[in-house]
Amino acid sequence: MDKQRLLDTFLQLVRIDSPSNHEAAVAAYCRKALQAAGCTVTFDDTRELTGSDTGNLLAELPGTAPGKLYFSAHMDTVVPGEGIEPIVMDGIISARGETILGADDKVGIAAILELVRTLVEGETPYPTVGILLTVGEELELRGAKAMSGADFAKDPCFVLDSDGKPGIVTIGAPTHRSFVATFTGKAAHAGVRPEAGTSAIECAAAAIVALQLGRLDEKTTANVGTIHGGLADNIVAETCTITGEFRSLDVERIAQVESQIRQALEAAVAGRDAQVACEWATSFHGFLLNEDDVLVQLALRVARTLGLEAQTALTGGGSDANVFNRLGLRAVVLGTGMQAIHSKQEFLAVEDLQNLAELVIALTYAYDYATIGS
Repeated sequence: MDKQRLLDTFLQLVRIDSPSNHEAAVAAYCRKALQAAGCTVTFDDTRELTGSDTGNLLAELPGTAPGKLYFSAHMDTVVPGEGIEPIVMDGIISARGETILGADDKVGIAAILELVRTLVEGETPYPTVGILLTVGEELELRGAKAMSGADFAKDPCFVLDSDGKPGIVTIGAPTHRSFVATFTGKAAHAGVRPEAGTSAIECAAAAIVALQLGRLDEKTTANVGTIHGGLADNIVAETCTITGEFRSLDVERIAQVESQIRQALEAAVAGRDAQVACEWATSFHGFLLNEDDVLVQLALRVARTLGLEAQTALTGGGSDANVFNRLGLRAVVLGTGMQAIHSKQEFLAVEDLQNLAELVIALTYAYDYATIGS
C-alpha cells in the first residue's frame, strides 16, 4: 500500500463536487483510475430512476485465485458539499470554510482505489474483486434500489460506509417506514363562528400527543418530523399534514408500531367532523446477520491481525447494504473512521484512512472461497 498515494487520492476525491444527483464528475474520475488499474468498468442505465446525471459504476478486477467478493461505496455527498477545500493538520483532515468534508463516502472510494492498485502491483494471488459505486445513497439509497441483482450469487460484499472506526463490523440495520398523514376538518371564521369549524391542526396535535415517539426499545425508534397546516390565524384550519418515520431491527415491531400509529390517527378524528388519510412507504428493508456468520468472523479476524479494535455493531441508520442483502449479496458494513458526518465539523484521521485501506487489502488476501464462498 502506498500511503501518500492513498492520501492524495482522498484529497483529490473530496475536491470533486458530487452532491446527490450530480455524481458524473467523480464517476469519471473513478472510471479512469479503475481502468488504469486493469478493471473493466461499466455504468448501469438507471439515470431516469435515480434522477442522477450518471448511472451506478460497476467495475471488476479479474482475480488470480478462485472466488469473488465485492466492495462498495457511494459517490454522492450531502450539502453543503461544493467547493470543498480539504486541509491536513496534525494528522486530521477537515474542510476549510463552510462545507462538509465529504469523507462520507469518499473515504470508502479512496480505500477501494488503493485496494485495486495494490493488488495489481503485488504478486500475491487474489480473488476477483467486484466494485459497486452507487449514486443517490443520501437520497434513501436511490442508486442501490435501482440496481438489478441478476448477476449476484450470494457473494460477500463489504460496504465501506460507517462512521465507526476501522475494525467495527455493522451486522444489522433497521427496516425504515415513513408516513404522511393528512387531516381534513372544516374551515370557519376563528373569531365569529369557531364552533362551526373543526380544526385539522387540533386533530393532528391530538394524534401526535397520543403517539409513542423517540426510542421505543433497544431496536426501535419513531419520530414525527414535520407538521404543516392552516391558512391564516383567523381561520379554523381545514387541513393539516404531519410526516414521520419509524424503524426497527425487529420486523415484527415494525408491524406493531404501524398499527399503533394507525390507531392514534383514527382516534384523533373519532367523534369529530374530520377525516384522516395516511400514505405509507418503506424506504429500505433491514438486515441482521449472526455474529458467528463466517463473513463477519473473517472481518473481525483480519481486523485483529492488523491490531484494530474488532467488534460488531448494530445501527439505527440505513446504507446500501440494506438493499444489497435483498439483491442477493451477503453484505456487511465496515467502519471507515469518518467523524461528525453530515456537518461542517466533519473530519477524518489520516491514520483511519490508512487503517481502512489496509483492512480491505488484508480482507481480499484472506478471503477463502472454499469456506466463505457460495
